[in-house]
Amino acid sequence: MATETSSGSEHFQERQRAAARTLDESVQAQMARAFSGLSPIALALAHADWALHMLASPGRQAQLAQRALELSLQAWRNTGVAPDEAAPEKDGRFADAGWSQWPYSAVKEGFKATDAWWREVAHQGGGVSRHHQHMVDFFTGQALDALSPSNWAVTNPEVLRVARETQGRSLQEGFKFFLQDFREYLGANADTPAESLAPLEYAVGKDVAVTPGKVVFRNHLIELIQYSPSTDKVLPEPVLIVPSCIMKYYILDLSPHNSMVKYLVDKGHTVFIISWRNPDASDRDLKMQDYLSAGVLAAMAAARSRTGAERLHTVGYCLGGTFLAIAAAAMGRLARKKGGPREGERTAKEQALIPADLPQLASVILLAAQTDFTEPGELGVFIDEDQLATLRQNMNDKGYLSGKQMGGSFVYLASRGLLWGRNTRRYLMGEDDASFDLMSWNADTTRLPARMHSEYLDALFLNNALASGQYRFAGATVALMDIDAPMMVVATTRDHVSPWKSVYKIHLQTDTHVTFVLAEGGHNAGIVSEPGRPRRSYQIASVEDNTGWIDPDDWKAQAPVVQGSWWEAMHAWIAERSGAPAKPPAMRAEHAVCDAPGAYVMTRYAD
Repeated sequence: MATETSSGSEHFQERQRAAARTLDESVQAQMARAFSGLSPIALALAHADWALHMLASPGRQAQLAQRALELSLQAWRNTGVAPDEAAPEKDGRFADAGWSQWPYSAVKEGFKATDAWWREVAHQGGGVSRHHQHMVDFFTGQALDALSPSNWAVTNPEVLRVARETQGRSLQEGFKFFLQDFREYLGANADTPAESLAPLEYAVGKDVAVTPGKVVFRNHLIELIQYSPSTDKVLPEPVLIVPSCIMKYYILDLSPHNSMVKYLVDKGHTVFIISWRNPDASDRDLKMQDYLSAGVLAAMAAARSRTGAERLHTVGYCLGGTFLAIAAAAMGRLARKKGGPREGERTAKEQALIPADLPQLASVILLAAQTDFTEPGELGVFIDEDQLATLRQNMNDKGYLSGKQMGGSFVYLASRGLLWGRNTRRYLMGEDDASFDLMSWNADTTRLPARMHSEYLDALFLNNALASGQYRFAGATVALMDIDAPMMVVATTRDHVSPWKSVYKIHLQTDTHVTFVLAEGGHNAGIVSEPGRPRRSYQIASVEDNTGWIDPDDWKAQAPVVQGSWWEAMHAWIAERSGAPAKPPAMRAEHAVCDAPGAYVMTRYAD
């Protein structure tokens, strides 16, 4: 009888705990929705850390009061400067000549002084944790950008001038655009079928992703596209491109004039590229090891079987580059067994996850790809225990991270241009959004499976397991030092997703040849940098085995600057590590699943 009573009590307590968890999760979900998916607890802790340290710093407060006076006087003096004597305006928001005329010059200078002062106030410095300081700096900047006088019609002389010149039509058009966007927002539904979605400006397979080829391999996670040769002879080592699963692959095969795929094909390379499946709720339990095994490694094995090539050049972009680095390290670890007492031995996990018929890596090329995550740039604002707990809860409800949510995060990172600048042009000046292939691609969002994304953030961003030698794959820890192929690593100067100094840390983690390239541009536009594009340049220098560490600032100061596209340097670098050109490998009919760009890239979702 006592046992039954004890069991009933435990069952009742478990039900109470379950009910409490359900209530907590419901409240936390409502709070997250109210804060646009951010954790209000994380935001409150960061600002409390900053505020308490500020309260305990009367000297700092006095210094800031003095600084406020200095900035006010400076703003007053700048307002009185004649337009023809004023220094060139560096802030693009105030580039129009109208900002140099009173009263707008006073509004501009007053805002610039206020902006400078609040940014100094936010950057408390000593005592505030590094992550909390980053959050306070970031969200202070977000608030200041929102309050810019360039965002409001009555304080923006350019908006008023255009309204006068068009007799108000610009404001009318802007209001129409606002109503159009507002209706689309209200009508947005996660369950909207793909056929009901607005068509992309640039149709996949018609305007973009048009380089001829065939899907020659398909599994539940990827389609592998092999492109048709356009030259009589090709280099014998194929090139496999691993794009990020965060994006549709065709950012590297946009319009013919700016397609990296077409460029490489026309230069005599046999090119393969992975097209990742756009997941749904049924894929919630896909893991990072699935993306490595059924994705990167399966594609390598398929490329070898389709061409007979023993060696393979590999290119990884963004998260695809991180995946490629892990796969290359695992392959290097297996290669070390050859000739040793364990030659030929493969553990059960290695047999299950690493194909036996992989080619040798002729090279590993990483594009804007991080392997050390201690300095993740602006993305670090969203990475801490509270933020990830909020994100996990949202993903667990759906089974995936929605493309809309991921796209919103990237808008946060560049809100001055992508949000406020766009709103000013579209709603206040009546200018429709620019239509070009990269913007159309940007609207073609993808999802990520809940478990895979959670593992990625936990292991790499939060714990930096890859750089510290603690990330495990195929039953063993991954050491990037095991990569034995020569490497080319490309970073971009204005990358908010993979800051170049973070990418540069590959020099600390490997002991192989590394050619480092620092290209002008951002995370996307710096990579899609075709020959002939004006005002493009890059720096390039190589570090041989055992050369030692060179500080990134010292590297930048001494590396030569080359005008033009870094694509040309990549092609030459690959060619130096390839055999003599030969007849292109045959594309056998039994391997052709369908024509490029395949089926997976066509999958779209409302969210």
